[in-house]
Amino acid sequence: MTQRQAIRYTRLQLLEQFRSSFPELVHVAEKEEISSFKSYIGTLAAASDNTKASETLLFLLQNDGKTVMELSAGEDIQMGIISGLYSFLRGVDDESDYSADAFLDIYYQLCRLDSSASEVPGLTKVFDWMGRGPSGLDPSVSEIMARNKQRIMHCLVERVSSKSNMSARYRFEGGMSYEDKYRRVGEWWNDFRFHIAMAARTPKEINQLLGGSLTKDSYAVMLVARHKGMPFFLTPYYASLINPEPGGYDDYAIRSFVLYSPELVHTYGSIRAWEKEDAVKAGEPNAAGWIVPNADNIHRRYPDVAILIPDTMGRSCGGLCASCQRMYGFQNRHLHFDLRELLPKENWPHKLHRLMEYFENDSQIRDILITGGDALMSQDKTLDKILSAVCEMAERKRKANLKRPNGEKYAEMQRIRLGTRLPVYLPMRINDELVDILRRAKEKGSKAGISQFIIQTHFQSPLELTPMALEGIRKLKSAGWSVSNQLVYNVAASRRGHTAKLRKLLQDNGVDCYYTFSVKGFEENRDVFTPNCRSVQEAEEEKIWIRSSDRNVLNLPAIGKSMTFQLAGIMPDGRRVLCFDHDGTRKHSPIIEKIGKVYILENKSVASYLRQLDMIGETSDEYASIWEYTSSETEPRASVFRYPEYDFAVTDEITNYAD
Repeated sequence: MTQRQAIRYTRLQLLEQFRSSFPELVHVAEKEEISSFKSYIGTLAAASDNTKASETLLFLLQNDGKTVMELSAGEDIQMGIISGLYSFLRGVDDESDYSADAFLDIYYQLCRLDSSASEVPGLTKVFDWMGRGPSGLDPSVSEIMARNKQRIMHCLVERVSSKSNMSARYRFEGGMSYEDKYRRVGEWWNDFRFHIAMAARTPKEINQLLGGSLTKDSYAVMLVARHKGMPFFLTPYYASLINPEPGGYDDYAIRSFVLYSPELVHTYGSIRAWEKEDAVKAGEPNAAGWIVPNADNIHRRYPDVAILIPDTMGRSCGGLCASCQRMYGFQNRHLHFDLRELLPKENWPHKLHRLMEYFENDSQIRDILITGGDALMSQDKTLDKILSAVCEMAERKRKANLKRPNGEKYAEMQRIRLGTRLPVYLPMRINDELVDILRRAKEKGSKAGISQFIIQTHFQSPLELTPMALEGIRKLKSAGWSVSNQLVYNVAASRRGHTAKLRKLLQDNGVDCYYTFSVKGFEENRDVFTPNCRSVQEAEEEKIWIRSSDRNVLNLPAIGKSMTFQLAGIMPDGRRVLCFDHDGTRKHSPIIEKIGKVYILENKSVASYLRQLDMIGETSDEYASIWEYTSSETEPRASVFRYPEYDFAVTDEITNYAD
């Protein structure tokens, strides 16, 4: 049987497949007690020359019947795939007990015992996969994007001309001809504020920018989303990257980022925070044990890193990504697109001062990530003040250390990062004024001992790498800041060659690849969720040829990023239970001493994921080795992302932490 056939097998067909491939196993199940059945599987595993396959089966046996607490939901789950298989082979189970997807996974694990690991695809094959997907630099793609831009500009002429346009900045003078209006819109196109003012905020406006290319079903989902109060924000520039023409390029990757799935819309209103440490009350310890002065402004998981979210327009974004990790923040309106409400409040300078005191008096922080929202959505003056405040705090912290003996000194600031997707959503935001602010910040920060200045952006698809985006990257680098990228490994990005091509294009244009994040496993993300085994498969079969500096990881709630796991169980619906360990290569919060290995339940079965790939035009047989990836180790951090060594000893004292 081919994999394409197998993932569509019924339970009855799978039973016949077990009888054909493992007659002795079926015989033992039919004739012996369950203890003998388990012993038989254990014997098969122990006798296998495939070490990884053997370890997987033995671990599944060890966990059979075990109840564990699943960390993301905080609920108990019971694992029992081996017992389920026993009943299935005996013909005494009910179809509601275990699905065909579950038994297909365990079937492949048993098959592995008699075979070696699949051969890694060669460079030629990987480059063939990479060549399938288009990029924003391809001439044929650029032509469609240019036509798209022209069409959208005509739409914008209509919007600016209409009474519904409320922008005081973007209005036509009386008596202008249509041609003059069109030329004016062309001038405004290079002003990022124009795109913010003209962003589509309703399903109707989005469909208009997309040339009426939304399907009936997609449009219906968007209408339900609007009824539930979900925000929309699609800039004309980003809309111009999406292909409305029949027979044009495949734009699935970027459409999946701006169009909501039925699952996301259905769960909106009951979305939970995956990063449990982000859900905290001021003055109380978060899930990682850290006490922060204001829950809306500082998020923290690690001793050495903290996130700063200013009370500015930086609390918003240049678009709303469908798989945004802070979707619960939009749900609770901590984040939104009412931009005038996000302007700095009168007390913001005072609050900023208090926040800097927190960092200044912390013994371990050396890295501040200013994000939101999106750091570059802040106005120039506001961003300048925030960066200046961080640099001045770093200088005060440095001077205070002069009075502390060696071994009692506080960690000094070494890194400033700005988290932004505007090089993708609004590359025209990267103008000369912004470059000057960044250049001055680096000069000031360098004098305070800060050595790493990083723009941390988020390219998701090669289609987003347009000439305008690359010009934005060039300008950022001209300010002396490095640019790194992290992406979300959703279904669209997980297609063979897609992410490898993106990494290569980024590296060729001076962007360091930082992280590839697995999608969180809550229900709202089911449509875009990619099993972690595919992430590991991609890293070992495709990324290996690109020699990329990024690490494939999952954000473990309260613990941090890791891809160190082992398959621990398979649930009745086929979803895998992974036993994760933390990344032992980096510094963690003291909570790690209390938390051992953790269990994470994935969002869909491997078979379900493969069927989804077939539905979007992939050939699932090309992913046949995916079943083999049942364990992984977190990749080492590239040297470019490591902190410089201090020439002094930092104190072991940990401040701002609840014992």
